[in-house]
Amino acid sequence: MRGGILAEAMARKGASVTGLDASEDAISVACVHGRQSDLVIDYFVTTPEKFANQQAGSFDVVTCMELLEHVPDPESVIAACAKLVKPGGHVIFSTVNRTPRAYALAVLAAEYLFRLLPRGTHDYAQFIRPSELAAWCRRQHLSVRHITGLIYLPLLDTCALSRNTDINYLLHAVLVAD
Repeated sequence: MRGGILAEAMARKGASVTGLDASEDAISVACVHGRQSDLVIDYFVTTPEKFANQQAGSFDVVTCMELLEHVPDPESVIAACAKLVKPGGHVIFSTVNRTPRAYALAVLAAEYLFRLLPRGTHDYAQFIRPSELAAWCRRQHLSVRHITGLIYLPLLDTCALSRNTDINYLLHAVLVAD
């Protein structure tokens, strides 16, 4: 298990990074790995909603990666991300699209066939269509700038951007200044 993958990559590029997770175990793993890599990252065991109440308007960029499809109220998390970012700041979400293809690959293949993820990690009903995510963003005064697909290339053990949003996708939005 390795935590803080995106946080570490951003810190290596010189960003001042704050990482959140509601799981104390996940944060512990991320902290240990970050220290072993000589990276300075501020980690907190909390939810985006609680953190937004303490740090509203504090960040230039907020990322929310592969979380929305696992929470009972995704729009609450989106609202927290919008609250955390400064006016004109960027918010980036990644999630899984609710399509038969996503079910086949993210659930059946990843969890059951190849066992890349524990069984039960994903619930197809929790997957989010890009149109749904965009509508929730607009309600939080986030202007959607771009939606792009994200594909996993198993032979290269890496990911790449794609025009195809059928499975995983990224949405970039900017907080509209009042």
